[in-house]
Amino acid sequence: MEQPAEPSPDENAGFRKIIHIDMDAFYASVEQRDDPALRGRPVAVGGSAARGVVAAASYEARTFGVRSAMPSTRAARLCPDLVFVPPRFEVYRAVSRAIHAIFRDYTALIEPLSLDEAYLDVTADQRGIGSATRIAELIRQRIRAETGLTASAGVSYNKFLAKLASDQNKPDGLCVIRPGDGAAFVERLPVARFHGVGPRGAERMAALGVTTGADLRQITLDTLRQHFGAQAGYLYRAARGIDLRSVEADRPRKSVGAERTFDQDIGSGTALRAALADIVDIVWARIEKAGARGRTVTLKLRGADFQTLTRAKSLPQAVSGQQEFADMGTALLEAVLPLRQPVRLMGLTLSALEGAGGTPVETAPGGQGSLPF
Repeated sequence: MEQPAEPSPDENAGFRKIIHIDMDAFYASVEQRDDPALRGRPVAVGGSAARGVVAAASYEARTFGVRSAMPSTRAARLCPDLVFVPPRFEVYRAVSRAIHAIFRDYTALIEPLSLDEAYLDVTADQRGIGSATRIAELIRQRIRAETGLTASAGVSYNKFLAKLASDQNKPDGLCVIRPGDGAAFVERLPVARFHGVGPRGAERMAALGVTTGADLRQITLDTLRQHFGAQAGYLYRAARGIDLRSVEADRPRKSVGAERTFDQDIGSGTALRAALADIVDIVWARIEKAGARGRTVTLKLRGADFQTLTRAKSLPQAVSGQQEFADMGTALLEAVLPLRQPVRLMGLTLSALEGAGGTPVETAPGGQGSLPF
């Protein structure tokens, strides 16, 4: 029997008009826009055929299975014709600023997630356009006209559903999930599509017989707590299309990082140094994408016995660049070598951040308008 949570949540509670904008293959699309020779070709931004990781992949590359955060050597094997180009983060930031300027013409309630992704609350309809869907269409049209790039958009009554919707018809697509349709939309989706679940979370759910939103809705809150801890409440609500979070302009980011769980436990210094170099590439790409600057670098190691070791170092000023970030991570690793036992997971994080994501905006008064979808 299904167990109510918190209790009996209403999917229309906190009703808003939310747009999630997600640029299509942003880094790679900028490179293809600026270099006609790259158009129509499989492109990987970052790394090289010899080492490193892919920061972003064009849609032509994705058809071969190339994905961001993938080791470059594997990407080159999957797609022998893959073209590697170095990232140009200053260019990506400039394009992101232009996109955010478009957003501000329609709302001041903007929550940047990265250079290429943001939530917009258009409930107040400050320009009197009359439709959240029409606002999303206008934003997409202007992005194409003013930057030469395409964006996908999701429109719904909460952030969780808007983000799902923006991914539904990519690339260059629009999807609207109207009030009352959220639970039915979610129940048809694979749980791997839920933000925050990921491949390993989906595997854990599959072990419980859960592969879709409909399956997840049948799991009691107590069972979710037993298997997923603090994430249980989020999963319970997500299965019902419920999300009460508001769009938070200038939402402070606490850290940027990445973790890697190894297929086999490793303990040799040489293997751990190589793994750290790959993680540095992944994290620094995320740092650049978020526009973040921070002072503290933290290394995380989890042993075969699941005990976790962390070491951190802070600077009086922000880390100057990828090389200094890599040097600090390497120094933290060298300080704990040789290890008492092999490790199954390694992570690296930048924190004590000074700023992240997008262009600062002022927060406008809220208020529930009558803007239709």
